[in-house]
Amino acid sequence: MIDLTIVLFGLVFGSFLNVCIARLPQHQSVVRPRSQCPRCGHPIRWYDNVPLLSYLILRGHCRDCRAPISRVYPLVEALTAVVLVLTFRQYGLGPEFIKYALFGMLLIVLVFTDLLARRLPHVVTGLGIFLGLLLSFIIPVDDRPLVWIARHWDVYLEGAASSVAGAITGALVGGGLFYVVGEAFYRLGGRQKEYLGFGDVMLMLMVGTFLGVPLTLMTILLGSLGGTLIALGANALSSRFRKYAWPYGTFLGVAAIYACLWGSRLLDLYLRWSGIAG
Repeated sequence: MIDLTIVLFGLVFGSFLNVCIARLPQHQSVVRPRSQCPRCGHPIRWYDNVPLLSYLILRGHCRDCRAPISRVYPLVEALTAVVLVLTFRQYGLGPEFIKYALFGMLLIVLVFTDLLARRLPHVVTGLGIFLGLLLSFIIPVDDRPLVWIARHWDVYLEGAASSVAGAITGALVGGGLFYVVGEAFYRLGGRQKEYLGFGDVMLMLMVGTFLGVPLTLMTILLGSLGGTLIALGANALSSRFRKYAWPYGTFLGVAAIYACLWGSRLLDLYLRWSGIAG
């Protein structure tokens, strides 16, 4: 019953995320006007706006003009429900579930805005940075590197202070690394091309505040590796992908969702395998 309830809430939230994905890159309000068909402009009736079900009943077409409805809409609704259920299975029903459910939904918005419009709206990443810092006072962030450094400097650091410091450090490492690399490529390239946009920097600032340093670095590693493998595979299959502008933020967002759900387990396995942790 709890899983079913979370699925229903996930579908409803996913419907709202669709509005955010469609409107935020265009700097439009997500509240007004009502949702409408992008082709005929007819407002969508309430019974045609039921997540997943309406899409199936209408067979993926507008009731009025019969224009096709993008498959992105049911995909986002279903994906949001799946992410919320996986978050519940991982963290249970408590403060951690709320934190990482919010994080997952913010990432879903960013994954699709970058994929569809090559935009990472600052209103989303800015909200995420604020929420990540705020929630770090309540739900601990992985602060192991910071604690290790503090101990070597004989600095006392634990509790909420350690968690908040871990969130800030994670943001500085993630966002700072992207800013430095992007600025370096920009200058070395003669200021002719922006290799990493500031949206990617903001995204990694947000990821850092939620996950801390270790999982932020894992996000960068997995996102870069996944993006490279997909790009190389696509380029090998067709030459038309050679000049394709790959959405780096999409790969980072997917990697951050993975790190949020299973990153700690993977990190612990690596630390034991490498002998760093017993």
